[in-house]
Amino acid sequence: MKFATASKTLVLGLALVLSSSAFAATKASLQLSHPVTVNGTTLRAGSYKLQWEGDGPNVELSFMQGKNVVAKTSAHVIDLQTPAANTAALTRESGSGPNSLTGIRFEGKKLALELGEASEGMQAGSSK
Repeated sequence: MKFATASKTLVLGLALVLSSSAFAATKASLQLSHPVTVNGTTLRAGSYKLQWEGDGPNVELSFMQGKNVVAKTSAHVIDLQTPAANTAALTRESGSGPNSLTGIRFEGKKLALELGEASEGMQAGSSK
């Protein structure tokens, strides 16, 4: 009986640790050195706080300056094989106006965010 209780506690504790680590990276910072377009909104060069929420790989990503949300878009969490060397905004050239933001990598993290319909044509844009 003691073994069943101990193993149940261990399983619950392990589930709690795993679930908290899965949601640990829900906030980050991003420095843009050039304007980019996100979901139809142009973000000027500057510092942004990022916050994402959602279950599984699909999340809702908010770009914030101070307490104001300046843009929102859907994103897909991507697992990288190796940690990113730096924080970088990945962009795609647009025909006119600012480049479109297609992805974000985070220094030292094995996860990245892919926005919209990103492709292999993405280029590293601004970096921290």
